[in-house]
Amino acid sequence: MNNGLVASLNAIYQSAPEGWGTTLVNVCWGAWFGRVLMETGIASTLIRKTVELGGDKPIITVTLLNIVTAAIFTAMTGAGPVIAIGVIVLPILMSLGVPKAIAMFSFMESVAAGIYLNPVNFGQYRAFFMTTDEMTDFNLGWYARKWGFAAVVISVIVTTVLTAIFLKKAKSHSWAAQTRGTSVQQDAPLYTLILPIVPVVLNIAFDFSVIGGFVIAGFAALFLCGKMKGSFTENCQLVNKLYYDGVVDTAPLVGFLLTLPMFNTVANYASPYFTKVLGPVMPKSELVIVILFAVLLGLGLFRGPMTLVGCGAATLGVLRNVVSLSVPFMYCVFAIPTITVNIGSCITQSWVAWGLAYTKVESKEYLKLSIPCAYIAGVLLYVLTMITMSGLGAEWFL
Repeated sequence: MNNGLVASLNAIYQSAPEGWGTTLVNVCWGAWFGRVLMETGIASTLIRKTVELGGDKPIITVTLLNIVTAAIFTAMTGAGPVIAIGVIVLPILMSLGVPKAIAMFSFMESVAAGIYLNPVNFGQYRAFFMTTDEMTDFNLGWYARKWGFAAVVISVIVTTVLTAIFLKKAKSHSWAAQTRGTSVQQDAPLYTLILPIVPVVLNIAFDFSVIGGFVIAGFAALFLCGKMKGSFTENCQLVNKLYYDGVVDTAPLVGFLLTLPMFNTVANYASPYFTKVLGPVMPKSELVIVILFAVLLGLGLFRGPMTLVGCGAATLGVLRNVVSLSVPFMYCVFAIPTITVNIGSCITQSWVAWGLAYTKVESKEYLKLSIPCAYIAGVLLYVLTMITMSGLGAEWFL
């Protein structure tokens, strides 16, 4: 067999997945931390205290739940944690008279809002743009201060305002659902409710390692909530079980992440050919790119050519061969359709598909709510990108 062909195939099927080791490690520890927050009752306590604060006024409760849900998912990741929080939040909203489609829309879009600051997702998407040696230049702290915090706020506000509008138009009715598969759980101590955001705060404020933050906050939660009172063997078994459950939660994501770099490598090999064909019509200025992506946001749905967790890797490869733009600018351009459109609004996202089955909401009914949100929030986020990320050039990290 041709040596060049063998080398290319080895690069696709062996070297490419191996290069994502750092990202996979962060995913596994993030999943473990999510399981700790569920096991200790910190996540469920946050939700219950939020509902108590909102009282019997649905829109106030929805607003508070959107904020808390976004905050929780700046640290938690994976379908398992989303489902675990969803079976608490969704019945609460629907029992308050929020129609099930609107309740699901509000919850799922809030999850997506939090992911803009999630260190695991940030590392996953950043790997599309930078090699391992370059990753220290574009870190979560710089990104959060420049763009990430504002992206979360914009996403939560748009979701909440649209929820309020949808509620005014809809006929509210209560849905007597109970939290499935859960038992009454004692509230976690109030002083532990800050722990979900500790890893993110440590990373942003002190450039502390992501995994270190998960470990510190995770073990603090286990000790402070009284989960480590058994023998040494029992405590080890608990930590092992939580890690096992967390990895199981993210198993589809891990498989996807191991396959995705193969696709990216193939896209790199194919991009010179695509560049010859598409290069002349590809945009070359930041403003034109932002306008084009804003108009074509709908192509982020169904794993389309705008989302990095779909066909967007090929689009990115072609665009990078045509024009040289700063990594932060390009990251934000592709993060918007990847997170707001695909993760929050698309029915192909695993936890959205679960939500449709759980609430018995029709796909078309959900898309009627989520697509307007995707476009409104997306356009605002592209305006933010032009204000904060454009024109940075080669000195973007200074």
